[in-house]
Parts: sequence; structure tokens; C-alpha cells
Amino acid sequence: MSQLVTGDAVVLGLRPARLPSRALAVFIDLVVLWGVYLALSMAVLSAAGSLDDAATAAIAVALLVLVLMGGPVAVETLSHGRSLGKMACGLRVVREDGGPIRFRHALVRGALGFVEIQMTVGVVACVASLVSARGRRLGDVFAGTLVVRERIPVARPVPVPPPPPWVAGHFAGLDLSRVPDGLWLAVRQYLLRADQLDPQVGWSMAQRLAADVAGFTGAPVPEGMPPAAYLSGVVAERQGRDARRAFGARPDAGRPGAAPPPAASGWAAPPSPAPPPAAPSPVPPAPAPQRPSSGGGAEERGTQGTQGTQPGERRTGFVPPA
Repeated sequence: MSQLVTGDAVVLGLRPARLPSRALAVFIDLVVLWGVYLALSMAVLSAAGSLDDAATAAIAVALLVLVLMGGPVAVETLSHGRSLGKMACGLRVVREDGGPIRFRHALVRGALGFVEIQMTVGVVACVASLVSARGRRLGDVFAGTLVVRERIPVARPVPVPPPPPWVAGHFAGLDLSRVPDGLWLAVRQYLLRADQLDPQVGWSMAQRLAADVAGFTGAPVPEGMPPAAYLSGVVAERQGRDARRAFGARPDAGRPGAAPPPAASGWAAPPSPAPPPAAPSPVPPAPAPQRPSSGGGAEERGTQGTQGTQPGERRTGFVPPA
């Protein structure tokens, strides 16, 4: 990272381009320039074949200067420091204060670049770039420019471990607006590396960070709460507030069965697990109801009397003697 200071005393974080990427960009530009130069030379010289040798040599020199020297100057001026090779490699030429280059910067770079790159096959430019702390060649030094990287890979932020369930939601009433960003960064770095620290060192760091955060919030750390749990709960509360400001609602507000936001209250210890319920005792099945014994003989006899009747016979209930 290169520390550049503008006229307004603003520190710019620019990443200077390295020699391999710059060499690849120059190679692409030279291939294009020499291709254009050879094509124009063949076309112009074939059209001016009736001229004498002096005129032909003058046309060749003019094409050499216009294409191989004026081409990079025109391209960098019109594109504000982005030639074809630099666009392919994700590079850009800027001033030392971070602003876009102008014609005078491109002219100095193009004139010296023709000497230190094309006439010396890039040897002078490579040596100057290796000697310079920011990889600048002679054209950059005299023009006051710098080649920087435009495409910088952005790493995804590692999420902070969530707080314990019995801690989340107990810091809704804290005033977190006065906590500086540097302290938030220190707390985040501690939570990400808490598992890698020595237990005693991690405990002392957590106590110191918790005391600093509590000093800015104006509320002491709840008695009996571990400092690491306090820090994770405060960070989770800050992230929840940022999400509500960004989206206008809680992240889980639209999900069915989402719990309402907890009210601000004091810290309570996590509830002890309830004992498992006792197994229900087996209940014996109820006895089947008994039929009354009265009239049972007559009902049985009536049933026996109807067993031998045929369809169409009259049932009288009389059973003839055997």
C-alpha cells in the first residue's frame, strides 16, 4: 500500500503495479503499436512507390514517430491513463496525488518510454522499476505519475461468532453511538481470534475491551456475565441496529413465528434445564359392561325359536315339542 498525500492533506491508499503486470501491459501495447505501424508503412510506401529514396525515408521516420511515440501519448491522454494493455491487466496511470493524468504527463511518459522501452528493449525501464520503491520507471519519475492497480480482490468479511442465546437481546437499551470505530474493530478482531488465544491472555483482553466499551456506553458490565459473552452480545446488538437502519425492519420480521424484539432489561443468568417429565403410569382397561341377567332365558328361547323359520312363515314364538 502506497501512502500518498493530496493537496488537501488526504492520505490515499493506492497499490502500485508490480513489474510483471506492467511488463505484460507494455508487451500488449507494443504488439498493437507495431502491428499498426507495419500495416500503415506497407500501405503508405506502396502508394508512394514512385517517390525517391529520401522521400520514402522521411515518410518512414514520420510514421515511426507518429505511431510508436505519438500513439501511446494520444491513447493515454484520451483514456486518462488506460491503454489497451493496461485495461487488460487492470492498471491505470495516475498523478502522484491520485488524480487523472493530462497531455503533458502523457507526453513526457511517451517520449521517455520510446527511449527506455523500445530503443533499449525494456532494460532501462526494468532496472528503474526495480530500483524505485513504487516501481516507477524514468518516464513516471520525470512526469510525476504512478501506475496503480485498479482491480483489487476484495476479501469477504468473516462473520463474528453469534452470542449465546441467553445473552442476545439484553442490550437493546444501551447507547452504542459513542463507541469509536477503532474500538469496534478491536472487539471484532478479538472475537474472531478468541479461540486461538491463551485462556489467560484472552480473559484479560476481554476484560479490558469490555471495560472500554462499558465506559463509552455509560452502563457497567452486568455482574456475573463473562466479558467475552458481553462483547459478543454488544456486537450482535450493533449489527442488528445496522440491519434495521439499512432495511427498515428486523431481518427476521417477515418470517412466520418470529419472536418480538426483547425489551430492555437487566441481565439474568441462563435458565437451568427443566427435569424430564415422568413417564405416565399404565392405566388398566375398563371392564366391558355386563348384560342384565333378567329376561335372558326368554330372549334365548325366542332366538332359538326363530332359527328354524322359513321365509314367509309366521313367527308365533311357539316351539313344538320334539
